[in-house]
Amino acid sequence: MFPLAEENKHVAQLLLSTGTCPRCIFRFCGVDFHAPYKLPYKDLLNELQKFLETEKDELILEVPNPPPKKIRLQELEDGIDGIDNLSQNGEGRVSVPEDGSIASKNSNLNVCNVCLGILQEFCEKEFIKKVCQKVEASGFEFTNLVFSVSFPPQLSVREHAAWLLVKQEMGKQSLSLGRNDIVQLKEAYKWITHPLISEELGVPIDGKSLFEVSVVFAHPETVEDCHFLRVICPDCFKPAKNKQSVFTRMAVMKALNKIKEEDFCKQFPCPPNSPKAVCTVLEIECAHGAVFVAGRYNKYSRNLPQTPWIIDGERKLESSVEELISDHLLAVFKAESFNFSSSGREDVDVRTLGNGRPFAIELVNPHRVHFTSQEIKELQQKINNSSNKIQVRDLQLVTREAIGHMKEGEEEKTKSYSALIWTNNTIQKKDIEFLNDIKDLKIDQKTPLRVLHRRPLAVRTRIIHSMESRYVDEHHFHLYLKTQAGTYIKEFVHGDFGRTKPNLGSLMNVTADILELDVESVDVDWPPALDD
Repeated sequence: MFPLAEENKHVAQLLLSTGTCPRCIFRFCGVDFHAPYKLPYKDLLNELQKFLETEKDELILEVPNPPPKKIRLQELEDGIDGIDNLSQNGEGRVSVPEDGSIASKNSNLNVCNVCLGILQEFCEKEFIKKVCQKVEASGFEFTNLVFSVSFPPQLSVREHAAWLLVKQEMGKQSLSLGRNDIVQLKEAYKWITHPLISEELGVPIDGKSLFEVSVVFAHPETVEDCHFLRVICPDCFKPAKNKQSVFTRMAVMKALNKIKEEDFCKQFPCPPNSPKAVCTVLEIECAHGAVFVAGRYNKYSRNLPQTPWIIDGERKLESSVEELISDHLLAVFKAESFNFSSSGREDVDVRTLGNGRPFAIELVNPHRVHFTSQEIKELQQKINNSSNKIQVRDLQLVTREAIGHMKEGEEEKTKSYSALIWTNNTIQKKDIEFLNDIKDLKIDQKTPLRVLHRRPLAVRTRIIHSMESRYVDEHHFHLYLKTQAGTYIKEFVHGDFGRTKPNLGSLMNVTADILELDVESVDVDWPPALDD
């Protein structure tokens, strides 16, 4: 059943004769059900012409000067929906050339003056097959997808012009047409293309999918359509660092909402001129949202930084915890890059023992994303077999939201350490026993000198929850500490030139330093422990 009613005839005749395609005519007539848009373009055009010929075969265009002239639909039987020699007079009415002729400059394809071909050849099966071939060749693993399109901003200007034209004609019949009554171009495009893409690739379209297929359209021929808006509404077009042009869709829409109708009609033809060519496809891109892998790592080396140690462009050590883990994940997930994070960090000469330190890795644009639990276990084993400097446990896929649990632990949880302490004065066992009785000692730590280049200067209050000492000899003893997360242990021991108060040296009235330090536990219950 044809979707247009008798009341739509006048608008449909007007739009068709001024160069608008059938699908855009449906949009302006408020056709909001999908089926008519999905018909092949040639069938749509034939059906529309039959519909318009059923009652009368003439379209009278109002012309103030010269007198009205008749344009027969028979003259349009070649599908003249790309007329480009209609113009806009000063009163905002449709006019024709003085010789009464209407002709298309492109006899092979009459390009829609509103959608610039988007709802013509770019929703036909041939184009969709090309898109799907690109998707299949991309090498991504996916079970659903989201399909996004980017249209040239001048389409909004052309749609505005067509809307003013139709609005004026409907006003003569005491009818109204609001901007929201028009079916959005992007909506109509998706109604047509989504079923075709889903059928071609064999997967559903899902707006929440992490796999995105995007198509970017451009139309160089009409790129200057928007420029007059910048003159009239300069405040709407402000340069942005991440935008190549000030003429973004949002900026154009803002200007169109601001400009007066009469000012628009003086600057831009209503109806818009028909272009010579359809849009071009700038790019068809496939991308997968990041996936996240978490676990806990043990670090057994005192000569291994957590992240690459590079100073002034020069690498100081050959590897890092981050690289020993992430290199394997990058290869298996076929990702472009990664971002490593953890619950705190240890110095290059500090070991991390016990159950290890929680970490998470964001894998950017991975091509492979589906793994069984057995495959993840094998990946963990591969990491562990590759180096004796680290070991990984509880490796698992997690969500972006779950990483928040790890970050909460950085400041809120407790951590346990063991340290080998040296003193300048000789000590006896009785000299360190008092440390065992100290509970919840508050200390103030200025940002340590050694990290001042990467952390802001501040005084942070931290708590030493408990200490336990074990005598070794006259100048050495072991100290076990349980502290608030974020405590600088080395600075608590030696005082950092008085920047940490009180410190172990001031409590014992000696000069103290730390020879070895190990992280014994990071009390963050994340990620969940897995059975080996």
